[in-house]
Amino acid sequence: MAKSETNTRLREGARGTKPSKAWSRRNIFIYGTLLVAAIYYLLPLYVMVVTSLKGMPEIRMGNVFGPPMEITFQPWVKAWSEACTGINCDGLSRGFWNSVQILIPSVTISIAVAAVNGYALANWRFKGAEVFFTILIIGAFIPYQIMIYPIVIILRELGLYGGLWGLVMVHTIFGMPILTLLFRNYFASIPEELFKAARVDGAGFWGIFFKIMLPMALPIIVVAIILQVTGIWNDFLFGVIYTKPDLYPMTVQLNNIVNSVQGVKEYNVNMAATLLTGLVPLVIYFFSGKLFVRGIAAGAVKG
Repeated sequence: MAKSETNTRLREGARGTKPSKAWSRRNIFIYGTLLVAAIYYLLPLYVMVVTSLKGMPEIRMGNVFGPPMEITFQPWVKAWSEACTGINCDGLSRGFWNSVQILIPSVTISIAVAAVNGYALANWRFKGAEVFFTILIIGAFIPYQIMIYPIVIILRELGLYGGLWGLVMVHTIFGMPILTLLFRNYFASIPEELFKAARVDGAGFWGIFFKIMLPMALPIIVVAIILQVTGIWNDFLFGVIYTKPDLYPMTVQLNNIVNSVQGVKEYNVNMAATLLTGLVPLVIYFFSGKLFVRGIAAGAVKG
């Protein structure tokens, strides 16, 4: 009896949606679009890598897409420690350490302050919170180009113009609005019962923040780190305006190397210098990409 029922069901066919074909029009369109996008981004990177590993005689042969016939790392060495920018011939190394000195305090201070701000705005209904949050939101969407000259005057009056700490302050302030928004939305997505239970147990503002909220905020902290590292490390405009030549960050040094008019144009050195400059944000993103996506999905679009 059971066998006949099974045969009857098989003849009637399985119910439900029919599985899509592997080479359906929809799949071809999706994968085709992704392939074009991948080629669009990977092809320039490929050209940079292979060019940076070639000698100038091979580059002059004109085979841009061909792999190097003889691999050489001399362009990388020269880009790091020997390339000239004006009267200085120490390559990108000086700019790299300047960028590190700018990056670490800027990222640390901006994320620490934004985390406290976001926590206070999400969980503590203090007087004027909405006004404060509105001001931060407005600040996040004001073009920073219109503030360049007033900030020059402010830094000059504070005695910070031309130094690294003046640039640290600029990056910290400009990163504050969007980071506060991210942390506020993330903390607002955490169940309110945890906050209320901690209040019942007698925990205060800082106790709840350090013992409950901060340990749960790792994904959004990674999001904030990637956003700040990318923005600060890749910045050119603030670096060239608010610092002096000896303290130029790596991006400004890269611009000076690539646009140098002295001697022969060394494309392999320029490509190596470009790859070295972009290495730090790429490494950070590759090691924390999963947490970045998790943080964006968990709190960056809620609240």
